[in-house]
Amino acid sequence: MPRIDRRSLLACGLAAAAIWRPLGQARAASFKADPFSLGVASGSPRANSVVIWTRLILEDTSAITSADPFAPAPKRVAEPMDIEWMVAEDETFSKTVQSGLFRAVPEFAHSVHVEVKGLKPGRWYFYRFRSGNATSPVGRTRTAPEGGDAFRFAFASCQQYEQGFYSAYGEMARSDLDLVVHLGDYIYERSYGAELVRRHGTGVPSLLYEFRDRYALYKSDPQLQVAHAAFPWLTIWDDHEVTNNYASDRAPDAPNRAEFLDRRRAAYQAWFEHMPVPPALAAGFDALRIYDHYRFGNLLGVSLLDTRQYRSPQLQGTAGNDQAERTMLGSVQEQWLARTLGMSQAKWNIIAQQTLVSERDTKVGPETGYNLDGWDGYRAARGRLLSAVQSSAASNPIVIGGDLHAFYAADVKRDFMDEKARPIASEFVCGSITSDAPSEASLATALAENPHLKFASGKHGYAIMRLSERSAEVDFIGIADRKQRNSPAAVFQRFAVVDGAAGVNRL
Repeated sequence: MPRIDRRSLLACGLAAAAIWRPLGQARAASFKADPFSLGVASGSPRANSVVIWTRLILEDTSAITSADPFAPAPKRVAEPMDIEWMVAEDETFSKTVQSGLFRAVPEFAHSVHVEVKGLKPGRWYFYRFRSGNATSPVGRTRTAPEGGDAFRFAFASCQQYEQGFYSAYGEMARSDLDLVVHLGDYIYERSYGAELVRRHGTGVPSLLYEFRDRYALYKSDPQLQVAHAAFPWLTIWDDHEVTNNYASDRAPDAPNRAEFLDRRRAAYQAWFEHMPVPPALAAGFDALRIYDHYRFGNLLGVSLLDTRQYRSPQLQGTAGNDQAERTMLGSVQEQWLARTLGMSQAKWNIIAQQTLVSERDTKVGPETGYNLDGWDGYRAARGRLLSAVQSSAASNPIVIGGDLHAFYAADVKRDFMDEKARPIASEFVCGSITSDAPSEASLATALAENPHLKFASGKHGYAIMRLSERSAEVDFIGIADRKQRNSPAAVFQRFAVVDGAAGVNRL
């Protein structure tokens, strides 16, 4: 096989026959252990394309579960490996539509990102991979529709591995969904909390192989794997994929800027290697653009934002110290979002970002307190965001977020101090999959001090949104006990947003 350079290896692969075929001169192996142990995934669905993903595990992964923080780095396989991929209309692969070869290289941890183009809109497809004597599990994915009058998606965030099991994903995989949106904190860089049910087994990652091992640990979970294999995902990051509360090029635990940027570069590369995102993102990891817009017919538009990479440092002091030039999104992303919303023809416009946009006073009485790592610490930037939403005249804007380890439903207003002001958007924040929740007292304070917050809960779980021409209905789904494997889940609160009338309504 001809030598493939860095640019070529990012391409989707070579044209192939519609059945598994001998790999000929392609580099493969006879594996003693399953190289597809991290499962399969798909994402970034467009009307005629989708990205399919896997990663070959070809190293000694003992360091992943070692309790010794000074354990040596795992042995790496230096050779590229050829993986055959196949996409079909049916689960038995009797109606194959495309197949090809992808050369997975050690420089990208033998990850596979195939952007399969030329597909039909609004169709379910099945996919799988093969290398040597090993075949991957079968995944299912769906292209974005060009029309349609209904759409269902789940959104989730904050899945600290040690604090609970992923029962929520097992339940999610059994749901009738078209898409999953993950809003960040896919991995955690360190241990938090007590009563841990499983362990990272290694220290805080700072090098590329350490971030790879952390992702491999999280993605080894079978319930997370089954949710990835069931639906296409859209993914964005928050802070724990790098380190807690980092802002652009600095972090509380990183006094040396150059060293932190090395860590961030490694973290961004590892995130790319383990997410079902387009291969073109691998052009460089000093800066990695993850904000983007996805269209699902005329019913739904989803704008994914990045609130970490471009933000100003957190305020020191109080929220009143904010200045006009401070930013959460950066000027380029702000302008992009304003243009995107202005051009949208969708009935429903989802702004998918990491946390709560609405104001949240955390102190009882006349004294005020705010989370300066959230939008409350970036009031000028929030004002520009809400101005863009309002001036764009985009139909039915809905903000979704995560980060706070609690469920919230809110009316988004230009002036949160004016109880009579009409909402300009609706907002829903999902609780954490596993990460520790705030106290009931703090949630009660939030509701008492912020009338625009219509609901709050510290349950663990995720949310599902069902869209139609007439309404957006949102279910908050809670897990009975995150500390128990295969814990049951149930809807504990429902909401609706009516077409043309911003604001949340409890059902």
